[in-house]
Amino acid sequence: MLDLSVLPLFFTAIFFLAISPGPDLLLLSSYSSSKGFMAGAMVSIGVLLAGVVQTSLVAFGLGELMMAMPIIALGVKLVGAAYLTYIGLKMLLTWYKNVANYEQNQDILTRAEGRSKAIKLSSFSLINKGLLNNLLNPKALLFFSLFLPQFTHDGSDLTTQILILGLILSLFVFLINLAFSFAFSQLGRFLGKKLTLGQYIDGVLGLIFLGLAARLATSK
Repeated sequence: MLDLSVLPLFFTAIFFLAISPGPDLLLLSSYSSSKGFMAGAMVSIGVLLAGVVQTSLVAFGLGELMMAMPIIALGVKLVGAAYLTYIGLKMLLTWYKNVANYEQNQDILTRAEGRSKAIKLSSFSLINKGLLNNLLNPKALLFFSLFLPQFTHDGSDLTTQILILGLILSLFVFLINLAFSFAFSQLGRFLGKKLTLGQYIDGVLGLIFLGLAARLATSK
């Protein structure tokens, strides 16, 4: 069904795609280094689900529609930027409250951090962050629309080929992201023994989300 002769080039291309710096890798590295491997793995699952959704949308024509009607892509981009801004501000507020509590009472900080981590580290929350960070970036869908058809051929159903190629791409990137999650979690554990920055993690993540929002909103 697929043209096997193009698969070496396909895997080479998606390998460099997976390791290139971008919003997904930034989000993944932040959570893995600060919250551990499982947090990064949950974010990776979210990115994987976004890839499956985008593959389906491309296979059934939404990518072409977005290229024909840029206003749709603009709407998706603005919604995505608004969502990332909301998450960033929420994390900065959590960081501010935790620091204020720390200065008043160490016990209050410990309880507040415990409640905060229980919320932020839920699997659903982390998967949702990975999913929406990727899905609400119209560039990702447009990339799928332009990239996947290049590896199809006329001898088989185009929709089926795109679905298979997109699934392969998403699973391959997922495995690369798991490797990154492990590496960054080990790095974070090592640095955590050297530095006492735990109470500022929410603030750092908040700034990262605001940076992602600004990058998305100003991208062309």
